[in-house]
Amino acid sequence: MHKNPNLYEINTRVWIKRFGENVKLHEVPEDYWLKLSELGIDYIWLMGVWKTNESTIDKYCFEPGLIEEYSRALPDWKREDVIGSPYAIDDYTVNPKLGGNESLEELREILHRNNMGLILDFIPNHFSAESSLIKSHPEIFLQADESAFENDPHTYFKPLENENKIFAHGRDPFFPAWQDTIQINYFYEPAREFLINRLNSISQMCDGVRCDMAMLNLNHVFQNTWGTVISKAGFKKPEKEFWEIAIKSIKTSKPDFLFIGEAYWDLEWTLQQLGFDFTYDKKLTDRLKIFNPSAIRAHLQAEKNYQKKLVRFLENHDEERAVKILGYKQSKAAAVIAGTVMGMHLFYDGQFEGKAVKLPVQLGREPEEKLQKGIKYFYDNFLRIIKAGIFKNGDWQLIHVFPAGEGDQTFENMLAWLWELNGEKRLIVVNYSSVTSYCRIKLNVESYPHKITFEDLINDKFYMRNKEEVTEPGLYIKLDGYKFHIFKF
Repeated sequence: MHKNPNLYEINTRVWIKRFGENVKLHEVPEDYWLKLSELGIDYIWLMGVWKTNESTIDKYCFEPGLIEEYSRALPDWKREDVIGSPYAIDDYTVNPKLGGNESLEELREILHRNNMGLILDFIPNHFSAESSLIKSHPEIFLQADESAFENDPHTYFKPLENENKIFAHGRDPFFPAWQDTIQINYFYEPAREFLINRLNSISQMCDGVRCDMAMLNLNHVFQNTWGTVISKAGFKKPEKEFWEIAIKSIKTSKPDFLFIGEAYWDLEWTLQQLGFDFTYDKKLTDRLKIFNPSAIRAHLQAEKNYQKKLVRFLENHDEERAVKILGYKQSKAAAVIAGTVMGMHLFYDGQFEGKAVKLPVQLGREPEEKLQKGIKYFYDNFLRIIKAGIFKNGDWQLIHVFPAGEGDQTFENMLAWLWELNGEKRLIVVNYSSVTSYCRIKLNVESYPHKITFEDLINDKFYMRNKEEVTEPGLYIKLDGYKFHIFKF
């Protein structure tokens, strides 16, 4: 595995329709995967391959808030376009409409043939509110008493006909419960064992898992979310964290199996310490949105052992599209930042074409959007640059920028870092502001000749500079708003 791999997320149930009606996973033309591999993609995350319960759609997928989202994304949507959340699953079997487990197995072989691995969803917090497991394994779910149901019927429900058992819907403690889900009880040992067994089965089908809301089942978070219910039922906090046990269990036999954690609330480091290979870096995404170079620079000064395990992204299925939220020019500058710092780099299907619509995950049809040729050209160029080994396996360091002249403060708009591998170097400089900005960058070029050629790979230009100038006072940089260099020297 590369130290800094590239991951490509696909909204599977929607995307597959581009290839025709009733196409199965393994029937997607191999040329499609070859092109992604040639762009330097290392892993494909097929989001939403698991079987769901269609019976939940009418019950839970037409709330006023969701209907507003549907209308905003797909103005001509119809009832049949609503296919339910891919995060409210029946169980870990591949949706028959996608071809089932056998089709996925064939696709994985195709990906491997094209030097890419397969990432699938693991949803540790909950299953569908109508999962078949509620009948076959009711003990793994969080049960409550009648008073809890009476006091909060939004969070608690009775899924079994003719039985008076009350269960909790899955939830994030800061938001109302997800009513199309049922909560797993992480303070019950057999429930943990059940999930680890499921994880083991999933690990036979793919090369890694993206773990949805991975922090929700940390002991202290689970305790804070469900304390009243679990104390009433007599459950006690386990000695060990679920992730410590689960990740060790899988990696004992599959050491290269990847664990990617969706994580927030400053719990990224905690999850990394429990064994996660990578955790989300939402902080970088948010700082890119407020166009604050100083805040981005401060974030990139964090410990390298932490940063190398972060997933950098502008887009995913939960985020607004970069072109819409950032703007045309700004999204390209942000992509250079997010795509050339250390860690895993996540790209979302449609990002390379400049798509602007954030599609709710419950919809099974996407709107037609015009290709933004300028964005497509940028990404084709950019991805072919960053697929080089120096970006995948090199050493990264943040570079200090200096004022270009007395009294000029625009240098603070500039962000710069250096990659090195086997004597090769790449210098990235981005002006993350709307105004023309200037700076100097001092580089160690002791082993270089008197005249040094700086090849700007992203802009296809060459600059000749004296060794003395590059050392002191430093390489002079002038960039217009939201422009950037990727220098090879």
